[in-house]
Amino acid sequence: MSGDVARVLVVEDDEGLAQLVVEELEGEGHSVRRVSTVDGARATASDWDPDLILTDIRLPGEEGTALISWTQDRPDPPAVIVFTAFGSVRQAVECLKEGAHNFLTKPLDLEHLRVSVDRALETRRLRAEVRRFREELGDDGFHGMLGRSREFQRLVEGIRRVARGAGAVLITGESGVGKELVARALHRESPRSSGPFLAVNCAGIPADLLESEFFGHAEGAFTGATSSRKGLFLEADGGSLLLDEIGEMPMELQAKLLRVLEDGRVRPVGGDHSVPVDVRILASTNRDLAEAMETGHFREDLYFRLQTFQLSVPPLREREGDLPVLVGHFARRAARRLEREPPRLQPEVLERLQDYPFPGNVRELENVLERAVTFCQDGKLTLEHLPEQVRRRAAPGGDAAEPSQEMGSPELAQALRPGAEILPLREVERLYLQWVLERVGGNKRRAAALLGIGRRTLYRRLAEGDEEEEEGTA
Repeated sequence: MSGDVARVLVVEDDEGLAQLVVEELEGEGHSVRRVSTVDGARATASDWDPDLILTDIRLPGEEGTALISWTQDRPDPPAVIVFTAFGSVRQAVECLKEGAHNFLTKPLDLEHLRVSVDRALETRRLRAEVRRFREELGDDGFHGMLGRSREFQRLVEGIRRVARGAGAVLITGESGVGKELVARALHRESPRSSGPFLAVNCAGIPADLLESEFFGHAEGAFTGATSSRKGLFLEADGGSLLLDEIGEMPMELQAKLLRVLEDGRVRPVGGDHSVPVDVRILASTNRDLAEAMETGHFREDLYFRLQTFQLSVPPLREREGDLPVLVGHFARRAARRLEREPPRLQPEVLERLQDYPFPGNVRELENVLERAVTFCQDGKLTLEHLPEQVRRRAAPGGDAAEPSQEMGSPELAQALRPGAEILPLREVERLYLQWVLERVGGNKRRAAALLGIGRRTLYRRLAEGDEEEEEGTA
């Protein structure tokens, strides 16, 4: 598919209906061909490579359902929408299970046809993108991280540059963005990749055991120390050590960590002498360490020592275009764990996921897909498989995904107030379309989805409104 122009093959033996569909789709800017049999469809599709096939079920010779399985065997299968009479709805449902995108009942509703075509083409485009990025990145992407956005590419470039250095690295970002993955990628890209990589959660170890955990202890150093222990620093010798949630480290231990960074030596608890250690410190936090320094909860000298290099991991909501890639990746991974085929995501599922702000970032998205794939038993993942807060398009604790009512159009409110002059329907529609666009921040894809119309229909009606406004002022 080139730009917004799609190749659509119509398979219909009813001349009147076929002509109506062809004219409607050509009016939407698509390139359309029409045949009346399954054999003709195969021949045309083999030469022309359509993006979408619209087919009736009842055709001369073979039924249109034969095209569904035929398309699934092609390297880049077109989307398929089937037409059916009311008496064939059960058969149409079977078509969906076989891989059809949607089915439409006769007589056709042209608005429903346009919306279904737009959604089918958008779904195919997103699946093609996921497939392409899987080929480019592999299923594990860049050391387990996937993305294509500018923000993600900048992060990858930053990891590669910082990995060549030797100083400590501070990795910052919200909870769930993948800071440990960044740390592992740093290690694997560095000259230390053949050495060990260890990670410790500074908030998950009791304060009285942290020093022993980090630096080790001598036999008999304290009650229960029946033998000596090396500690994480010595275990990571020659490699990298990630100190996760560094902002939760007690002040006393911060001073000892600073001394290790300065001297390159550790002293086990109860030991008589210090031991040299060669380890690169990677520290991560979702806290504002500058604020923690001001309140006296983090040492300024340690902060600047850790900040030799700094990497900031962007939240998922700022990684435009990455969500479809991640959705496909997590759905496939969840399906593999359950030993089943990856489910087919319905278009409205991806739309709803794109509207949701994901306060828990990539970790929350992974959990959402794990749950959805687990509950999906028939191979088709729908809205009902998503958690309630995602279905509402709002983050927990607020309506973050929906714009405020204060963004409403004053002109529309004036036009609809009691006693106002009655306006032409076209003018009310224009004001309403502009109001919806304001509410969604100008996102025409989302505006069209909320209005239940295709994007091209939205563009056309906006353009018609602009033309009428210009004529009125001429």
